[in-house]
Amino acid sequence: MSGVLEYEGCNYLRQRLILSTLSGKSVRIKKIRHKDENPGLHEFEGNLLRLLDTITNGTKMTISVTGTTLFYQPGILHGGKFEHECNNDRSIGYYLEVLLCLAPFCKTSLKATLKGITTDQWDPSVDYYKDIALPLMRQYGVVGDLEIKVKKRGSAPGGGGEVLFQCPVIKKLRTAQITDLGKVKRIRGVAYTTKTSPQFANRLVTSARGVLNNFIPDIYIYTDVSKGPAKSPGFGICLHGETTTGKFLAAESCSVPRGDTDEEPSVPEDVAVNAANSLLEEIYKGGCVDSNSQYLSLLFMALGEQDVQKVMFGPLTSYSIQFLRHIKDFFQVVFKLESKLTDEDVLDDKLEYTRVLLTCVGFGFFNLNKATR
Repeated sequence: MSGVLEYEGCNYLRQRLILSTLSGKSVRIKKIRHKDENPGLHEFEGNLLRLLDTITNGTKMTISVTGTTLFYQPGILHGGKFEHECNNDRSIGYYLEVLLCLAPFCKTSLKATLKGITTDQWDPSVDYYKDIALPLMRQYGVVGDLEIKVKKRGSAPGGGGEVLFQCPVIKKLRTAQITDLGKVKRIRGVAYTTKTSPQFANRLVTSARGVLNNFIPDIYIYTDVSKGPAKSPGFGICLHGETTTGKFLAAESCSVPRGDTDEEPSVPEDVAVNAANSLLEEIYKGGCVDSNSQYLSLLFMALGEQDVQKVMFGPLTSYSIQFLRHIKDFFQVVFKLESKLTDEDVLDDKLEYTRVLLTCVGFGFFNLNKATR
C-alpha cells in the first residue's frame, strides 16, 4: 500500500503513527503547535518516535527545524527484547497504547521493559491495560505469553516505575462477535501507594467498598504498597468489573501530583469514591467494551478476517470517532453504526446513554512479518 497521507496538528498523533506502521502508508503531519509559545513536537512525542524506531527496521523520520512538520515513512515491525526510558511528562500508558496495537504483528515476540511513571492524570494506567486490554486482545486471538507486570511503581512527577510488557506474534486475528454484556458478577481492583503512608491504601479500599457494596457483594480490592525508594509521593485505585459472559469494564482515579497548583490536594476517600462512581457509570453505559479500549477493538475489527465483525459499544468517545475516520483513510474499512435500545431503555425517560452496535467486514490483515520455522 503506497501513498502519503497528510494531516495537520498534534492531536491523535498515536493513531496516525499506529495505522501508518500497520498499513505501510507514509504520513506527513504539518502545523504541529505552530501557534504555541513552544511550537513543534514535545519531548514525550519525540520519545515515542524513538520507541517506534526501536521496534521497527527501516523506518525513516524527518522533522523540520522548528519541529512543526513530521514526515514518517514506516519500516518493518521486528519486535524483540529491549528497555525504554519513558519521558516523565507522560505515563508508561501513553507508550503502551502503541505497543498493544503493534506488538501482535511483529516478526518476533516482543518483550519490553518500560521505565517511568506508572499512573498519571492523562492516560490509562498500566493496571488498566493489564485488567482490560489484555483480556480484550485474547478475544481477538492474541494468546500465549501475553503479560503486563508491574515491577516498580512510580508516581508523577519523579517516575521511577518499571513495567514489563510481553506479547506473542500472530498470523491473523480472530473474527469477533462481542454483543452480549451479561451481568456483573464480581468486582476486583488494586489500591496502590508510593512514598506515602501505607494506611492510605486501606482508606482507598474502605471508601471504594462503601460505594460498591450497594451494587454487588462480591468485591475484593488488594493493596500494593511500594516498599522501594520511590521518587514522588502518590496513590490511586483501579477497579474493574467482570460479567457473566467474560467481559471486563474498568475505571480508575489517582492523586494529583505535588506542586500542581491547578487542583486541590488529593484525599484518598475522594479518589476512591470518584473511581467507584466512574465504574458504576461505565457499567450503566452498557457497552461490551470499555470506553478507553474502544480504539483497540475498532483496530482489531478492521484488521480481522474478511468476515462480518460485530461489537456492542456504549456511547462512542471522541477519540474513537476520530479513529474510525483514520481507519477509513488508511485501510478503506467503513463501519456501520446502529443505535440499540432495550425494552428497559425505552421505558427509561432519563436515559443518558445509547448503546451502539458497530459492524464491519474485516480487511483480512495477515502478518507477513512473522518468522517462519
